[in-house]
Amino acid sequence: MKRSFLLVFVALWMWAGGDPAKGKTYYQTCVACHGANGEGMKTLNSPNLTHLPEWYILSQLKNFKDGIRGTDPKDLYGMQMRPMAMTLPDEKAMLDVIAYIKTLKPGSVEHTESGDAAKGKSLYATCTACHGAKGEGNEALHAPSFEGQADWYMIRQLQNFKAGIRGANPKDMWGQQMRPMAMTLPDDKAIKDVVAYIKTLK
Repeated sequence: MKRSFLLVFVALWMWAGGDPAKGKTYYQTCVACHGANGEGMKTLNSPNLTHLPEWYILSQLKNFKDGIRGTDPKDLYGMQMRPMAMTLPDEKAMLDVIAYIKTLKPGSVEHTESGDAAKGKSLYATCTACHGAKGEGNEALHAPSFEGQADWYMIRQLQNFKAGIRGANPKDMWGQQMRPMAMTLPDDKAIKDVVAYIKTLK
């Protein structure tokens, strides 16, 4: 009886946490865009994965697989990502690949954009309720941390939210929460300014 209970417990633990050995096999599909070390690539607009929290990666993989994200014809990079997410047969496979990603050493990112951080500080006031004063994120509000993310990727996502390329799907509850916030930024200059300020956060 005790042995059976232990086996069930171990099985549930493996399911909950993911198996990095299996995830390494799944991750081979990801290498072409996200890099062997999960560092991301500007040319393919693929983010650094090593700093993203597990819960956020899981939610986005589900969104891509379920067509909540990556189906807008204007979302070239999202449409590029969706077929990759669809190669993962179920949530267990997603947890496995995330477990492997978490074994990768977090790398530095290359920032390529510029903006006025001083102006961005006042614009960031709108962001603090969800993302925190230091950009630390908040799982309860489904707001990821900004740590280790490239400026060009954050700019693109803010542009996508503002344009309705992301966050307009009625099934994307958290994206719909984010979109009005992005719309408070009047133009690309403001977007670059707020991202410039985010880069100063520690």
